[in-house]
Amino acid sequence: MQITTLQNKTVAPLGLASVPDKDMDPRCPGRAAAAGIDYFFFYNLSYTSMIDGLKPLLAERRDTIAVATGSLSRGRSDLRSYLDQVRITLDTEVIDVFYAEWIRPDDDMDQVLGEVLDELHRWKEQGIIRYVGASVHNRPLALALLASDKVEVLMHRYNMAHRGAEEAVLPTALQLDVPVVAYTCTRWGSLLQGHDAWTGDIPAASDCYRYSLDHPAIHLALTAPATLEELEQNLDILHNQSLDPTTKRRWEEYGTLIYGDGRDAFETKWL
Repeated sequence: MQITTLQNKTVAPLGLASVPDKDMDPRCPGRAAAAGIDYFFFYNLSYTSMIDGLKPLLAERRDTIAVATGSLSRGRSDLRSYLDQVRITLDTEVIDVFYAEWIRPDDDMDQVLGEVLDELHRWKEQGIIRYVGASVHNRPLALALLASDKVEVLMHRYNMAHRGAEEAVLPTALQLDVPVVAYTCTRWGSLLQGHDAWTGDIPAASDCYRYSLDHPAIHLALTAPATLEELEQNLDILHNQSLDPTTKRRWEEYGTLIYGDGRDAFETKWL
């Protein structure tokens, strides 16, 4: 399976995501689309820079753009309320990918697999979403979601430092033909900051995306630039995804240093 636009064109390998906790330059969506990015993800409607940048694009060429969003809600009423708000705000009948967001170890998985994902599948049957997705950090939960046969797109953490998904999650997704959207590719920017014990080159954000995309299970990588300058630096991925084995091994050595003992950052809790 591939994620496609309404024109049945496979989306580009780099997608634009909204920026958490700070504003994105509102020109970024337009520039991204002009460069060839056609997958746009936002967590919720509070990300106004992304929303405002998307509206004119959708008005001009809706069929060429894949819109992705989702909700933390686990109740059918709240889920539907949010979906309808998004459709009204963006003036579109269909959302391309809708995620059950941030599925966690303390979630009631019977509720997630039943009430939540079944509701999303009903929406797909109604033609108001096109793909049923789930986002998750936790690898055992990712495997459970894949095994349920109810998830059509998996959004999952994968980067130079966090490579545990290679053991089972990514091979399973590949075997089941479920495209994986990689997020936190720069490990919230920590991969760009260097390490006291590292004497080699420090990766740029584009190197981080290139690394994640090198795995065959990864369908696209999300980039969340705050400025046009940051976006421009990442656009090379659209034309050059090649990663030679020597460079890949070097980035993995660096990623291991950045990861450390796995207890020094928020996201390591979600193993």
